[in-house]
Amino acid sequence: MTDSADLLKELRIDRGAPPPAPSRRGLWIVLAVGAAVVVLALAGWALFGRGQAVEVRTAEAVAIGNGGGSASVLDATGYVVARRMATVSAKITGKVREVLIEEGQQVEAGQVMATLDPIDADAQRDLAAAQLGAARSQVTGVAAQLREAEANAARLSGLVKQQLVSRAQYDQAIAERDALRAQLVTAQRNAKVAGDQLRIAEHGVDNTIVRAPFAGVVVAKAAQPGEIVSPLSAGGGFTRTGIGTVVDMDSLEIEVDVGEAYIGRVQPGMPVQAVLNAYPDWKIPAHVIAIIPTADRGKATVKVRIALDQRDPRIVPEMGVRVSFLEKAQPRQAERKPGVLVPADAIVARDGADIAFVVTDLKDGEGRASRRALQLGRTLGDDREVLDGVAGGETVVLDPPEGLAEGARVKVAQEEAATDNE
Repeated sequence: MTDSADLLKELRIDRGAPPPAPSRRGLWIVLAVGAAVVVLALAGWALFGRGQAVEVRTAEAVAIGNGGGSASVLDATGYVVARRMATVSAKITGKVREVLIEEGQQVEAGQVMATLDPIDADAQRDLAAAQLGAARSQVTGVAAQLREAEANAARLSGLVKQQLVSRAQYDQAIAERDALRAQLVTAQRNAKVAGDQLRIAEHGVDNTIVRAPFAGVVVAKAAQPGEIVSPLSAGGGFTRTGIGTVVDMDSLEIEVDVGEAYIGRVQPGMPVQAVLNAYPDWKIPAHVIAIIPTADRGKATVKVRIALDQRDPRIVPEMGVRVSFLEKAQPRQAERKPGVLVPADAIVARDGADIAFVVTDLKDGEGRASRRALQLGRTLGDDREVLDGVAGGETVVLDPPEGLAEGARVKVAQEEAATDNE
């Protein structure tokens, strides 16, 4: 009996005993399932999230200063031109006797460049001189006759008062005297005309000598001895119209064509830095003379004249040149950090601040958008100067979408990516 009672007690359920400890095996199963879900989510984002990148247009921020001088606001190309250049020709048509110039020769104002055959001019001058001599001789003869007539009239005046001669003889003497006076006036005027003709003939002789109109350098020799030259085009193209071309090197300047869209950045008097294509390491100081107030309809450009502040024999006409228009340095802003030029379309207002999105980690045309707060400066045409927030060379998003946020994936437009690859 006792043994049976003990067995029954062992079979009784103890309601106050603590519950058994849970199995650790189930916990590991739960953790494994959760990790699998996370891995699947990341894999799904990697597979399908790349296709959701926002397609945007971009542009590159351009540095406009180096912190030590004026900032470049516009670059252009042009040519060196001479403001004073002349193709020298004779005033008359004639045969060249000798040419006294060569290319590269320095000439002074009035220096003889060439002479023409003076035979015709000398003959015309000799004829004019002979005519002047004849006119002067006629004046002398008439003057002698007039003196005699005046003396005769004076004698007859006294005799007619004494009634020793007739009144008719006296009147005839007076008429001869007056006629000779008129002849003398005519002869004197003829002599003056002959003198003028002689001076004209002498000018004709002087016109056979071709002189330099101003000091400069001969850049072209156009005629040779024996050729016929004329100030007008004649002879069916076989007649030369000039002896040579002289350039005043002190009048050299630069002419550039600036696009209409950027002409607002150029102002008269603003400093310019010029670099000749022949000497790429030589920076020549210059400044804007004037903006020609007319545009080229075909090229949509405006011509700008630029003066060279430095003279040098290496600068010659028709050289190609690249120029950078510089903003005048402000004394109070000498220590200011150099800025960059950013298209105005890249700047938007968000939460009361001016911002732009910069594309970072750009690879294969895709990257991430990085939001930057900006400190803006001047407005330069269609661009804005950014003093802080964007560095030169960084890629900014143009017209950023409203929903574009920090870290969002962006994709550069295909046409821009193709251009960058080229």
